[in-house]
Amino acid sequence: MKKIALSLLVLAGLFSSCGKKAEEAKTGTVDLEALKGSTLNILAWEGYADASFTKEFEEKYGVTVKGTYFGSSDELVSKLQSGGGASYDVITPSSDVAGYIVSSGLVEAIETDQIKAWDSLSPTLLAMKDVQKDGKFYGMPFTWGPDYLIYNADVIKETPTSWSLFNDPKYKGKIALYDDISSIYLVAQMLGFDKTDPNALYNMSENQLLACKAKLVEMKPQIRKFWASAGELDNLFKNKEIVAAVGWPLTPANLNKQGMNIKAVIPKEGATGWIDRLMIVKDAKNKQLAQLWLDYVSQPKVMAQVAEFTQYYVANPAANALLSPETQKLMDVASMDAMFKTLNFWQPVKERKRYNEIWNEVKNQ
Repeated sequence: MKKIALSLLVLAGLFSSCGKKAEEAKTGTVDLEALKGSTLNILAWEGYADASFTKEFEEKYGVTVKGTYFGSSDELVSKLQSGGGASYDVITPSSDVAGYIVSSGLVEAIETDQIKAWDSLSPTLLAMKDVQKDGKFYGMPFTWGPDYLIYNADVIKETPTSWSLFNDPKYKGKIALYDDISSIYLVAQMLGFDKTDPNALYNMSENQLLACKAKLVEMKPQIRKFWASAGELDNLFKNKEIVAAVGWPLTPANLNKQGMNIKAVIPKEGATGWIDRLMIVKDAKNKQLAQLWLDYVSQPKVMAQVAEFTQYYVANPAANALLSPETQKLMDVASMDAMFKTLNFWQPVKERKRYNEIWNEVKNQ
């Protein structure tokens, strides 16, 4: 009997060893002890390093997550080109610059076999080619969402149906636009330039750009502020400086938690949208920790925490079932696929320099 028991123990040990090796093959060999005390530096859109979903990662690995927020895609690219690898480990670019960042060699290939939830991520998002190169992935899908028309429902009682609300004389000096060339996309939609070709917003002719400039200059008396960060937009609403703006779901999510009545809508002309990825910066000091972060944040539980905080749609569909009923209703998760097909997602702009020139001319007039 002792020999049989000993044999069973040996077999159990072998199975345990095999299981451990299989897990190591999946997650890679990482010296977790050596990572303790490290700081993961994330250069991100506002809200992507909130304690509600970073704290557990910090406690699990004995590390610190530090988020530095950028205000525009151009700011992100500028920071990377100025030696981002020395300062940051992970970035969260949107679909207008993700491909450029990859082709410019500013990020590392992702070890997808070390991301346990990789095959559970949205097939549609995984299939996008802008972050793929030579058979490798350089970006992991993270979040996506719309550029909403956001409004104070205590002031604007009826749900707006058109972006033309921004031109209503009643709201002179009470509107805010994003300080970014995406405001040119917005006006191009108002002018109907995307009706026959959705891609036209990102490939406008000189005459179309000049028409957008003229429209934006005409709108300037309506504009209280060109906001540069989500936090600034929040404050404009809280201080009652504005009643409506173009913005992201994070704003109503934040302000309604503080007792305000802020709503968001996609007008009849449509809306642009963005898809954000997670990327590991080239020559990042903490590449292993960055890889662990991608593995961690891709899990349904954590993606649900991200969605709860930001009210952005997330890349792991399994997260939706973990959202609170209130958040599921607010985000209208049941209509998520229809929303995705409706949005005109940001794309790379070949003449980005010219778009920025137009935007700066608008602001300086």
